[in-house]
Amino acid sequence: MEESHELFKKLKDSISTKTETVTKQFRDGLEKTRKGFVEKVSDLVIRRKKIDEEFYEELEEILIGADVGVNTVMELIDDLREEVRIRRIEDAAELQPVLSEKLTGLLRGNENTGLNMQPGGITVILFVGVNGVGKTTTIGKMAHRFKQEGKKVLLAAGDTFRAGAIEQLEVWGQRAGVEVIKQQSGSDPAAVMYDAVRAAKQRGADVLLCDTAGRLQNKSNLMDELNKIFRVIQREIPDAPHEVLMVLDATTGQNALSQAKLFGEKSGVTGLVLTKLDGTAKGGIVVAIRQELDLPVKFVGLGEKIDDLQPFDSEQFVHALFAGLIQEEEEAEKTDSKE
Repeated sequence: MEESHELFKKLKDSISTKTETVTKQFRDGLEKTRKGFVEKVSDLVIRRKKIDEEFYEELEEILIGADVGVNTVMELIDDLREEVRIRRIEDAAELQPVLSEKLTGLLRGNENTGLNMQPGGITVILFVGVNGVGKTTTIGKMAHRFKQEGKKVLLAAGDTFRAGAIEQLEVWGQRAGVEVIKQQSGSDPAAVMYDAVRAAKQRGADVLLCDTAGRLQNKSNLMDELNKIFRVIQREIPDAPHEVLMVLDATTGQNALSQAKLFGEKSGVTGLVLTKLDGTAKGGIVVAIRQELDLPVKFVGLGEKIDDLQPFDSEQFVHALFAGLIQEEEEAEKTDSKE
């Protein structure tokens, strides 16, 4: 168990520099996934003790059930078999830290998950995604976040087709204390963007967050609409938008992944925001997305509160999943030292 102890300690040390509140948000937000995934793994380890074919099969089922994605699961199991052989692991309990290490590896892309901010001018961030995934809420929470950092923020109500979308954005604008640039319902989204970019320039805004329609009459229209928005923004700010964030609802699991594949290829998406992670036991979808798309998960929604949108952090994520085990390790260690 020495190795397992080292590994969990490494995880714990790497996040101890981060704020307690954020760590708690990740822990609370991933509770359902932890119960549905890590506790099942722990249960399997206790039941099976021995690493045999049946053990791997059950582990495979648990991972697929957590929406880690079939291809990723197959590779992960092969990797584990290899580790078991090399490290000559016999006790199933010793496999848990190895699994957490592998998951951290799968989640850690080599790209930068931070946002591409423009220090000297306006940062334009465009939000795309189908209706109902929490796009407007995400924009509101992000506006709050930037405002807390002392930035001047403007919102653009570019989702002019969905009933109530403009009003919903306005409510968030009031909550965050941020102004919303809008036209009436049904107007041309590109015209709203034009107004918004001009307003951002006139008022010396640091950040412009743009909502876009999640659905028009048909798919090709939506892409044309987005292209038009891009052109309008670029005429005013040539290198904008600086980020195109696709918002996905984690509770839809594999469906979110196929949405991202469909949408992401066409609309110049630069990163993903995964909402409602607290509402699902299938948090493994983060691993699947990380593996199957060439896109970084930049933010995750971990709850209902205005500050529950957090920058994605692979170490926080894995630590939150294995939090219970890490605690057990620590308690065991205390008991040992007393003896």
